[in-house]
Amino acid sequence: MRWTLKPIPETEKINAFAKQLAIPEKIAQLLIQRGVDTYDKAKAFFRPSLEDLHDPFLMKDMDKAVARINSAIAQNENILVYGDYDVDGTTSVALMSSYLKTLHPQVATYIPDRYAEGYGVSYTGIDYAHDNDITLIVALDCGVKAIEKVAYAKKLGIDFIICDHHRPGAEIPEAVAVLDPKREDCDYPYKELCGCGVGFKLIQAMEQEKGLPVKTLVPYLDLVATAIGADIVPITGENRVLAFYGLDVINTLPRTGIQALIENVNKDELTITDVVFIIAPRINAAGRIKHGLHAVELLTEQDYERAQEMASGIEGFNAERKDLDKVITQEALLQIETNKEENRKTTVVFQENWHKGVIGIVASRLTETYYRPTLVFTKSGEKLAASARSVKGFDVYDALEQCSEHIEQFGGHKYAAGLTLGEHQYEGFKQKFEEVVSSSIDERLLIPEITIDAELELDDITPKFYRILRQFAPYGPGNMTPVFMSKNLTDTGYGKCVGADETHLKCSVTQNGSQTIGAIGFGLGSKCDLIQHKKPFKAAYSLDINEWNGTKSIQLKLRDIQE
Repeated sequence: MRWTLKPIPETEKINAFAKQLAIPEKIAQLLIQRGVDTYDKAKAFFRPSLEDLHDPFLMKDMDKAVARINSAIAQNENILVYGDYDVDGTTSVALMSSYLKTLHPQVATYIPDRYAEGYGVSYTGIDYAHDNDITLIVALDCGVKAIEKVAYAKKLGIDFIICDHHRPGAEIPEAVAVLDPKREDCDYPYKELCGCGVGFKLIQAMEQEKGLPVKTLVPYLDLVATAIGADIVPITGENRVLAFYGLDVINTLPRTGIQALIENVNKDELTITDVVFIIAPRINAAGRIKHGLHAVELLTEQDYERAQEMASGIEGFNAERKDLDKVITQEALLQIETNKEENRKTTVVFQENWHKGVIGIVASRLTETYYRPTLVFTKSGEKLAASARSVKGFDVYDALEQCSEHIEQFGGHKYAAGLTLGEHQYEGFKQKFEEVVSSSIDERLLIPEITIDAELELDDITPKFYRILRQFAPYGPGNMTPVFMSKNLTDTGYGKCVGADETHLKCSVTQNGSQTIGAIGFGLGSKCDLIQHKKPFKAAYSLDINEWNGTKSIQLKLRDIQE
């Protein structure tokens, strides 16, 4: 584990900013490091406002999209809301279909079958639209590369509006409107929206055209916040505002389906991390194990008892998903050891009976173990399908682009992608991918890194300090939980391994006779010896609240400790 300390801004700048905002200097340092270096930026950061959302009509084609939906409603056309089977796709479909149904009764929804149709817009979906006299498809979280499929729909007299956030190819589909802030020719000021975020901009534009303020749409933001968390997009700018208000909806008045999913969660307040680890996997499990439509139905259900039944069904899919993920991860790790592939710069594994619904999770698990760009393949029909995951700082999408002669199709982002290829292409691809990564990756990226924001003395950790720090949330890429380092710590004699198999570390620490603070290190049981020898050590940690017997206290959440 390598520790990297972020550059410290100039002392004069920190002191002046701390004075201006009446905050501790360490907090001022953290803000400046995050690019929050003026009073106005600090106000926007600490008090996100719906007024800070951009005008949706700044997005290319937005006027065309709004006009086409309005004409479909006026002409009494049938509209199909189409989206992918992951969290971003299913929340997008729930958002768009429930909004459109408030204006127009003839709205249907469609999620492709992960196994029969695969990712994105499918011919099967277009045929379904044609068979049901649907003349407009609104596609969300997919479609920006669906050139042939959009052309096929056009021949059948079906128009497309695409709301996507993936990188487009060289050509843009011939749809009525292609809303994608990542289009080269789109001047929209914020590029990092998720698919559900782009869908939200479209309904914002429709409301705005009617002269209604964006706050009428706040009830939809629980869906947007869930997609932002699950899709791991940066929580900066507009995403920060949407996530902030969306979390508030989740915690105060969530939609019936989300309420049913979280009713057994024993927490006063859910954070974006809880959304990522509690809500998102359950929504995802529907599409992984059964069908993504189950998730859409839950997210649009208004009857609470019916939603509870659906949620318990989804709970069952999630339990099955967990079992599969555990078994396949063990098989994949064994394959890497058996083939003596521990010394490669990449991990590429394949077994034809692995469940396609969990290979993305398995790829993430393997990345945690071997910390290198990873692909997990399984058989899907006549083809092989894979999920790719990367390590911090390495663009796996670019690497796949350089292997394109061995791939039939691929799509995704810097850190996560999906692809399909013919079985005959597998060995060639595996070799080429290893060559591309080996020749381009900086060796340091293959060692897990802890980025440390600031060094703290334990006495810096006061209730006021923590109270302000909590307002840095919601956290995520671009605004990660602050990580601190303290040196010369000693255990007060309570340090021990805890947990069923003693894999965690619990202790309380002091520093040169300063205050004593409790600490917990999940997965750090192997470091127990280090603290029990009464030798001073240094720790990298974030701060959170420990609740014990009704008493709350600040504790260190250890990331790593070293001599």
